[in-house]
Amino acid sequence: MKSSDDILHLGGYPRVRMRRNRQHSWLRNLVAENHINVHDLVWPVFVQEGENLRTPVASMPKVSRFSIDVMVEEARQAAALGISAIALFPVVSQDKKTTQAQEAWNPDNLMCRAVRALKQAVPNIGIIGDVALDPYTSHGQDGLVEGELIVNDATVEVLCKQALALAHAGCDIVAPSDMMDGRIGAIRDALDADNQSHVLILAYAAKYSSSFYGPFRDAVGSASNLGKANKFTYQMNPANGEEAIREVALDLAEGADMVMVKPGMPYLDVLRHVSEHFSIPVFAYQVSGEYAMIMAAHENGWIDGRRAMLESLLCFKRAGATGVFTYAAKEIAQWLYDHAVKSAGLMK
Repeated sequence: MKSSDDILHLGGYPRVRMRRNRQHSWLRNLVAENHINVHDLVWPVFVQEGENLRTPVASMPKVSRFSIDVMVEEARQAAALGISAIALFPVVSQDKKTTQAQEAWNPDNLMCRAVRALKQAVPNIGIIGDVALDPYTSHGQDGLVEGELIVNDATVEVLCKQALALAHAGCDIVAPSDMMDGRIGAIRDALDADNQSHVLILAYAAKYSSSFYGPFRDAVGSASNLGKANKFTYQMNPANGEEAIREVALDLAEGADMVMVKPGMPYLDVLRHVSEHFSIPVFAYQVSGEYAMIMAAHENGWIDGRRAMLESLLCFKRAGATGVFTYAAKEIAQWLYDHAVKSAGLMK
């Protein structure tokens, strides 16, 4: 492969005119290095108790919490549009939150019932189950707390129970997002010992202690439980990039099938770094704060939300993402479908 310096020796302006490849929309599409496909999209969905409920999330425009029956119908539509997978996150009622998070491995908890309903009604869409304790703890932390410490090994034991409950319910992929040390290997061993070796593990390997998670915590109801506490002792320091490589390497050695970089847009350098170091599927998460900023700016007329959203997804792909978790997945899938239909009509 020739370097840019070698190419420049071949000639420059006026023989070389970079704008020639940008003259027409069909030409720009033809030479584009990256494209957004519906199969790149994973749709994060919030599930709540009740029936026929669709509760808007105030801090996330166009995002709602769904009761299981509504979620199933939404999932049918998503599958029809070609979305590959849904990532489920539960809105757990306060009376079921405890210091030890016992509800997390209840085989009849909200998540397990939602997974079973999805598997029965929409078997052709993948189901990714979040493995973390913060929706279930009365203190809002992803791990168990002793005194003022978030304890690692005791938390890992509980995460294994949670992962097994999700696997038994029918999850195709379990996704530990807690950032405890050693949890990937422990969950892999637990799944394999329980004849669940077919269940994949998506490790949130490079998950940063970010300010961009606020709307998510509102959506699942953990913000009030967490209060003024933080997650600095287990989520990664935003100042660190090389540390992400070590985290990913450890999770892969422990049996992860794919990894996550989270958040997305502010950490494109980390995403590129990981994708260049490892020949594995790497996902980016366009987190709630990123999504909310784009949508809020759109609603105020400051930017074109559709173009900004699609541009952000192209940035993830350009940086090396295999796929992207985005709350706009269903809407984007509809845009892509409508565009394809329109293009086909123009070609007749």
